[in-house]
Amino acid sequence: MHWPTVVERLRRERRAGVLVTVTEVRGHAPREAGAKMVVALPAPGTEGGAPVQAWGTIGGGNLEETALARAAELLAGPPGPPESLTLQLSDRARTEHGRQCCGGEVTLLLEQLPVPAAIAIFGMGHVGLELARILSRQDVELHLVDSRADRVDGGLLASLDDGPASIHPHHAPLPELVLAEVPPGTHVLVMTHDHAEDFALCDAALRCEHLASVGLIGSAAKWRRFQQGLAVEGHPAAAIARIQCPIGRPELVGKDPATIAVGVAADLLSRLASVRTGS
Repeated sequence: MHWPTVVERLRRERRAGVLVTVTEVRGHAPREAGAKMVVALPAPGTEGGAPVQAWGTIGGGNLEETALARAAELLAGPPGPPESLTLQLSDRARTEHGRQCCGGEVTLLLEQLPVPAAIAIFGMGHVGLELARILSRQDVELHLVDSRADRVDGGLLASLDDGPASIHPHHAPLPELVLAEVPPGTHVLVMTHDHAEDFALCDAALRCEHLASVGLIGSAAKWRRFQQGLAVEGHPAAAIARIQCPIGRPELVGKDPATIAVGVAADLLSRLASVRTGS
């Protein structure tokens, strides 16, 4: 399988990986500059074999085994910047996985391919569409949900295609059913055209255990009504407190959709950055 296909497959399966590239060769080496290998942890349900799974080759032997070992270490830790690794292919070079005596020197670049954050926007009205435009410029998995078919058709969302985000539109007469389809760790933003839909989504979201966060657009008065209604539905106060309302940055004043969307995006991206860095 060609390496771009593997990278796309890992992204689709939400599996982290490492792209290993031969960037420089001096003297004799088993592969030329530009050779690539993709490394990932085994797919769920296939544990018990090799610690990592690999596609392609950068030359085998100690060179490749060293790269695989380092890739496994990177996959076990938080995402980080690309790193270079230079190895001597000499009978005098210290090795851990067998000797290679090609006589050359190879430099590798190891680039982590982290699992992108998943975000679900429920409601593709004025604010939802502006928010989708901003987030489509980020490397995220973006689920766009609306009970109105015309709000998630190709024409309205065409402006989102030129960004790095992977876009997943959902037309759902009962939007809360989509909550079961989004990946574990999804950040949910509720901003539909109908407060009844908003409430149903909040109620359903509190019954889900796989969501990272839930945000609700609205005023303090709306949130007080929702808190009372969610309590009537049997949700304890601690669970209701999981919902963030209002969302966005309070210092960004203005009620036009673009300003609201900028504040919501800034707050969410800041929290995603904190998760990545562990701060």
